[in-house]
Parts: sequence; structure tokens; C-alpha cells
Amino acid sequence: MSKSVELNTYTKKERNAYLAGLAGQNIMYNIISQTFSYYLQFVLAIPAGIVGGILAVLKVWDGINDPVMGHIIDRTRTKWGKCRPYLIFLPVPIFFVTMFCFLNGFYDTSLPSTALRNIAVVAWAALAYFLWDILYTAGDVPLWGITALMTESDKDRIKLLSLARIFAGVGSAVALLSIQSVSFALRDALVPFFDTPIKAERAGFILSALIFAVVGTALFQLTGLMTRERITPSPEKNSLLDSFKVMYKNKPFRQLMISGILASPKQLVTIAAFPLVSYYYANKDGALNTLYIAILGGSVMIGAFVATALTPKILQKVSKKDLYNYSNLFGAIPFAAIMLLYMAAPYDMAKPFYIAVCFVLFFFAGASNGFTAVLTSLMIADAVDYEEYRTGIRTDGVFFAGQSFITKLTTGLATIVSGIAYAVVGFSDANVEKINAYISAGGIARENPEFQPYMFIMFFLVSVPPLIGSLLMVIPTWKYALSDERHKQILAELNEKRHAARMAAEAQESVAELAAEAKESDAEIIETLTEEPQENTEAVTQENNE
Repeated sequence: MSKSVELNTYTKKERNAYLAGLAGQNIMYNIISQTFSYYLQFVLAIPAGIVGGILAVLKVWDGINDPVMGHIIDRTRTKWGKCRPYLIFLPVPIFFVTMFCFLNGFYDTSLPSTALRNIAVVAWAALAYFLWDILYTAGDVPLWGITALMTESDKDRIKLLSLARIFAGVGSAVALLSIQSVSFALRDALVPFFDTPIKAERAGFILSALIFAVVGTALFQLTGLMTRERITPSPEKNSLLDSFKVMYKNKPFRQLMISGILASPKQLVTIAAFPLVSYYYANKDGALNTLYIAILGGSVMIGAFVATALTPKILQKVSKKDLYNYSNLFGAIPFAAIMLLYMAAPYDMAKPFYIAVCFVLFFFAGASNGFTAVLTSLMIADAVDYEEYRTGIRTDGVFFAGQSFITKLTTGLATIVSGIAYAVVGFSDANVEKINAYISAGGIARENPEFQPYMFIMFFLVSVPPLIGSLLMVIPTWKYALSDERHKQILAELNEKRHAARMAAEAQESVAELAAEAKESDAEIIETLTEEPQENTEAVTQENNE
């Protein structure tokens, strides 16, 4: 690329506002993605099969919703840009629909008269999640899409997306490490005001969701208000059918999407973490829950943060493709070790030695996930550049909708798998009430052989499916179609074209300004010439009269 080409990029203020907004948005996301299914199944007592069924149906909708939203964004042209309007106006509506998800009633099969009520409870859960999904998608797609529009510099983009994944992880960590613990603490404080502990727990989750949703919304709003887009959208607009064709025909993007789908089982690490910590480690004790979430969940987050922070430097020596593939292959090892450790000591995993070993294993598992997260965003952004180079049309909305779709699809599939697994071992409905009653009476669930099938399935879910997902996901990307060298060439040519287009536009604007000035000058000369004869005529007339 020519040295004369000055790359247009974001300011520090914009970067910081974007990162704060991303952290807030991830707080909002994890209120639902990591807490909602637990709340439905283990607080409201909706059967695991029904919870899984709701998510299965709605994930089919996601397959339509995400690319359609991406298509709408790609066709958006406003004074704020292509992505910013959604980031300005959607955070507050997302807040309200998030709270709507939690204001549901209990599922109760004790009396025949409650059948209609149970139908209403299930319908509420389905409708609330459906509405949340629509609004969340409309905010999530442009949130990631704007990263490709904030800078023309590949170096600055790598920095931004690496930091973005760190701050997204911070937001996720705040939610994952705190929501359930805060909910339990509020439950304990509210028990005197309710006739049963589970009603107090429901109120605790509602208040906890409110607290975190307010914080998340306030931060999320910053992105729309304080960033701006620097890459002008192409004037051409694809039809919806063309957008689907583009997604399929872009080979690098297609490989990433298939890889993401095959990685779905890895999401079970976080999906099954809540019940695992709650029932096996903490025995539903609020203080212990906070401690174990901080240790085990913290190790995953720390591993992800370290990997994300190291990614830019590692990419100076290793290609994106190799780092993506090998980090996932090596990431399978700690998952295998976790299951072997549990099988060796099923009753002792809460002892200090095993906690320490699990901390190390979850750290490396988190590191694998951290590399994957940031590299996926970088490689999708590269695929957008490739599409602009290939067709002349930027598809930020559609392609980052693919990322949003994969995130929600994998979470949904993981939730479905966990629901099926819980149903198979009977960890659902009446048995959940039974183990809750046993714990309330002072029993320790992990020490009771009757509940060992439930403990086994939770350890199984956080280890074996993620192991399989880590191995499967590298198959589509083993021969990745867009090398780093080729992308650098493409980006250099695109930036030269953008620079030339800007120079031409500026020159055209200058010519227009000069023409306007010349026209104004001519008008003044004509006005002067027409005024002078009139003044002379008046003078002669006055002289003759005298």
C-alpha cells in the first residue's frame, strides 16, 4: 500500500466508549443466556424437557432472525451511519424485555386445576424469550459490525477486537460470577417476607436481574452515543435472497460458520456451571456459591483474558488459522482431564487438592475459548473485506449477524443438550424439588448416593461434550480459504480505492465550492453594472431640472 494513504481510524475516547458499551451489553446477554434457563428449570420448576423444547423452537427462529437483521442493517443509510442508529435507540427497550423474562409465575403440577396456569407460565417464558431475542439481535449485530466501520487499519482493528473480547469477557464475568450469588444473598434476606424459600429465591432473581440490567443498559448506551463510522457503506444494496447467497458463497465465512456450529458443545461449560456449582460444590449456600463461582468460574475467565490479551502479539508470529486450529486441539486436553478426575474421586471434588487441579484445568479450557472468541471476530471482519474486494459490497451486517447467530445457536443447542441430559437421569421437575428439600433439611447432596447420577451428569456436561466440540470445530478450518498474506493484499487495495474515492469526492466538493463562489462573484459584478447606469440617469435628470 502506498505510504501516502492516511488510514482513518477511531479515537481513544471512541475506543473506550465502545469497550464500556460492549461490557454492558455482555452483562445484559448473560442475564438471559446463563441465568434464564436455570431460573426456569430450578426456580420456577418448569420441566427440563419443556425448557429445552422452548429453546429448540426459538433457535429455528434464530436461523431466520439473525441474517434478516443483518440484511436490514446492511441496507440502512442514516445521518448516524449504518450501525449506530440501532446502538442509540435499542438499549432501553432491551432492558424492559429482559425484566419481562423474569416476571413469570411458578410451574405447579400438584393440582389438576393448575394445568391452565402451567400453560400460561410456559407461554410467558416462550413469548418473553422470543421478544428478547428479536431486540437483542437488533442490538448485537451492529455492535460487532461497527468494529469493521470504525477503522481502515487492520492493525487497529486487531487491537480493538482483542480489547473488545477482553471487555466482553469482563461483562460476562461480572454477570457469571455475581448474578446467582447476588440472587441467593437477596433470597436469604427476603425469606422472612415469603411463606416458602423458593418464592424468596424467585424475588431474589428478579431484583438481581434488575440491578445488573440497569448497569448493563447504562454502559451499553455509551457505544451508540460516543462512536462514529469511518467507512462509507457501498451504494449498492443486496436483496434478502442475495444476502443469503453471499453468506454461502463466501468460503472463509462459510468455513467459520460451520466450525462455530460444530463447537456448540463447548458452551456447556458455562450452561452447566450454574447447577454444578450450586448443587455439587456450594450445596445451594449463598456464601459458598460465591466462593466456588469465583474460583472455578474465575479460572475460566482469567484464562480467556490472558489468551485474548496475548492474541495480537502471537499473531505477529503465527497465522490466524494456525492459532485458531491448534488452540482448540490443545484445548481438548483439560476437558478430558476434568472428567477423568471426577471419575477417580466422585465424592471428593470439593476438597482443596481437587479444587486446585480444577482451577488449572479450567484456566487452560478458558484460554482455548478466549483464543477462539477473538479470532472468530477477526476472521469474520477479514471475510467482510474479502467480500467487498470480490463484489464491491460491504456485508458487515449480514456477516456479523452470522456471529450473533452462532453465539445464540450454540448456547441454545447446549441448553437443549443439557435439558435432555437432565431429563435422562431424572434431574427435573419433582426430583429438583426433592433435592432442594433435602438440602433445606441440612443434607449435603454430593455425599448422598441417591443424587450421584445428578452429580455425574453435571460433570459430564462440562467436560465430555466440550472435548468433542473442540476436536470437531477444527475440521472446517483446517484448510482455511483466506490466508493472512492474502488478506493484507486485499486490505491494501481496498484502502487505496477508498483513499482515491475520498480524494475524488473532496476534489469534486472543492470544484463545486469554486463554481459557487464564481457564480456569486458574477452576480455581484452584474448587480454593480446595472446599478451604475441607474445612478447616472438619476444625476442627469436632476441636473436638467435645475
